Amino acid sequence: MVSDLGVLVDSQLSMADHVAALSRASVSATRLVWSSLTEESAKTLVHAFVSSRLDYCNSLLYGVSNELLQKLQVIQNVAARVVMGARKFDHITPLLRKLHWLPVRQRIRFTLAMTIYKCLYGLVPQYLADDCVLVSSVASRQHLRSADTQKLVVWRTRTVLAARDLAVSCVVV
Repeated sequence: MVSDLGVLVDSQLSMADHVAALSRASVSATRLVWSSLTEESAKTLVHAFVSSRLDYCNSLLYGVSNELLQKLQVIQNVAARVVMGARKFDHITPLLRKLHWLPVRQRIRFTLAMTIYKCLYGLVPQYLADDCVLVSSVASRQHLRSADTQKLVVWRTRTVLAARDLAVSCVVV
């Protein structure tokens, strides 16, 4: 297991260790704020300790198992209940909508979509922009019908890990 930029990565890139560490840190942070805070102060603290950790490097979580995503969703649900003062069995969707929070899977897709947008419009370093290539900009593919549709080139992958690469995930999002 290796820690790079605060993200725990194991040899299989499963991100299970990272999710477990995130879960432990978030649960302890929400227990601290459960009582005696106003809604606004709870919202600020939960954002600082939980939401920011869910969002940090969350594009690395693209393609992980549904089980890991569900664990992250539970963390977000607990945080929403803390902020809103809701009970354990209250429906979570109205709470997330009221807080203007996307569910974890959509947060990851949104982060990737923003990265792709920035790549296409030159708002990121060149090494990232090189992974998002429009079909119309590749000379051998300019004659294809897809060249007129603003589609991206899909690089071939041979492994499951390669399928989680930015260049491949750009097209899926």
